[in-house]
Amino acid sequence: MDITALRSGMKVELEGNLYVVVSAQHVSPGNKRAFVRARIKNLRTGQLLERTVREGNDFKEPDCEEKEMQYLYKDAVGYHFMDNSTYDQTFLTDDQVGENRNFMQENSMVSFLYHNGVVIGIQIPFFVEMEVKETEPGFKGDTASSASKPATIETGGVVQVPLFINVGDKIKIDTRTGEYLERV
Repeated sequence: MDITALRSGMKVELEGNLYVVVSAQHVSPGNKRAFVRARIKNLRTGQLLERTVREGNDFKEPDCEEKEMQYLYKDAVGYHFMDNSTYDQTFLTDDQVGENRNFMQENSMVSFLYHNGVVIGIQIPFFVEMEVKETEPGFKGDTASSASKPATIETGGVVQVPLFINVGDKIKIDTRTGEYLERV
């Protein structure tokens, strides 16, 4: 692989592991050979690494495939998904789904990442709208701007929300951070 092709968001294979390039800075120091300073993130473990890459390093283009799947339901076996084009069903365990389980709504679309035919990760939409199922009531006079309270959303996840949010309100959540954004 040509190192000048390294860009943010690109997937690369190094020593048998799959990484995504977080940042890549191309450096050409005077009369020396050019190189790339890259920050890469292991897609299985989440570990961040910094590498100096010169021409001839062993970065490879991985055998990756992304597929859109529909989340159907959860049962004792795990989380069930369906490919809408072939109607093939796949299931994942709690460990494979990870923290995404707090924000996955039935019938929502999820992006699967396959490496050599094995699911190595899923990506849910960055923003979701969920109904608050349980929270303590806010009291008149509670207007401190930074005060918050825990709220249980329809999937069972817990999000910190402002004091004015009540049971039955729909809220918008950033799934990457798990933070409340706004009332819908």
